[in-house]
This record gives sequence, C-alpha cells and structure tokens, in this order.
Amino acid sequence: MSGLRTLTYAQKKCISTIGMLMQKTRMLGPGARIGVAVSGGVDSFTLLKALAVRRSILPFPVEVMALHVNPGFTPESHWPLARWVEQEGLAAHIELTDHGPRAHSDENRKNSPCFFCAMLRRKRLFDLCAQYKLTHLAFGHNAEDLMVTFFMNVVQNGRVDGLSASEDYFNGRLKVVRPALFLEKKYMRAAARQWGLPLWENTCPSNGKTRRTEINDWLELEFSRTKSTRQNVLNALTRYQLERQQASLTSLP
Repeated sequence: MSGLRTLTYAQKKCISTIGMLMQKTRMLGPGARIGVAVSGGVDSFTLLKALAVRRSILPFPVEVMALHVNPGFTPESHWPLARWVEQEGLAAHIELTDHGPRAHSDENRKNSPCFFCAMLRRKRLFDLCAQYKLTHLAFGHNAEDLMVTFFMNVVQNGRVDGLSASEDYFNGRLKVVRPALFLEKKYMRAAARQWGLPLWENTCPSNGKTRRTEINDWLELEFSRTKSTRQNVLNALTRYQLERQQASLTSLP
C-alpha cells in the first residue's frame, strides 16, 4: 500500500474510479482471472496498468493477463508491449493476425471495415479466454466511449442504450467488463504519460473516418458551447448505466 502514496492525482483518479465501479457492480470475486484486451492505445493500456496496481488493494486474489491481437497493419507495433509486460511481470498473449487487411479487402463487401475487424478480433479474444480459462474479458472503454455510444444508439438505431459495465456471456462462463466506463479520458491520458506507458499509433486506414468519429466531433462541439454540458451528460449517463447494472444484480437469484 505504501507505493500508492507516490501516485499522481491522475493515477489515483484512474485507480479509484475503476475501483468504485468494480465495487458497485460486484464485478470481480475471489479467484477472478482477467484478460485485458490491449490495443496499444491509451485507454486499454491505462486500464491494464491500473488493474495491475489494484491487485495489491483488493482483499482477495485475482490474476491479470494482457491479450493483444495485432490487426496486421504494422506487424512490429506490439514489440513495446511485449517488453513492458515482461518488465511488469504480467502474463500476456500477443499474436499477429490479418484481420485489418481482410476487413479492407473484397472479402468484406457487406459491412464497414471497423465492424468486420472488430467482429474478428472479439471472436479471437473469446477463443483466448476459453484457452486460458479466463473468467473476465476487460475492455478499456471510458466515459467518452459511453457518451458517444449512447448518442449513436439514439441517432442511428432509435434505441436508448449505452455500454454495459458488466455482462455475462456463454451462460455465465465469461463476464465482459468495462471497469473504466465512468473514467474521463483526460485522466487516462495523463496517467499513461506519467506511468511512461509505451503507447503506439493506430495505423488503420479507417482511423478517424468513422461514424463514431463524427458523433464524437459533434458532441465535442456541443460540449464547447457550455462548460457544464459535458459533466451534465456524463452525470446523467453514469446514473442511468449504474441504475441499470444494479437493477440487474438485484434480479439475480
């Protein structure tokens, strides 16, 4: 616990916000084996580091493992992650795939490249969870992801829905969790910089050219008009998602 006193404000904010959501949703239990889907970006890498730190705080033992599925645009991009997990003493599975090029090829004629690539990646992550007998698959979605997804669902699908903090798959054999769902990206960026995490650039040709990017830019414009708008939206969605999650917990036998 003494090492926690040396953390910066942003690092403590990441660890405490993640811990709050984990506690309120009863996300983890003794013996949990967590696979963290690490893309190399700030969100998932910061989540991996924060969960590694939280292991020393939890009152029961858990295991944390990094899972990286390289989409294949830059085959050597994951080398810094391989070195980092070795230095941190973390287990990891790192592999190179052709998901990205396939998503942008004639093989994918019906879906967007992002949808196709994400589908392949998630399927592979599920397979890895089964292979390593993991109980949880953690994604690094943050508060901005929650807000963008909510408005995307409203605008495109006519559905009031955001992102689940914890959701059962395969008859409860695996939980997909998003421990950083209420954490603002600015704290993740600052903490990642202070921890010296070896992030790398997303070289996907579709990066920044998606509908999600358009919704994000629209929201940022609205947030810039009035200082309180961002926090009001985040507060509303935090309450909404937490109430839904806790309602699902009370309905369990």
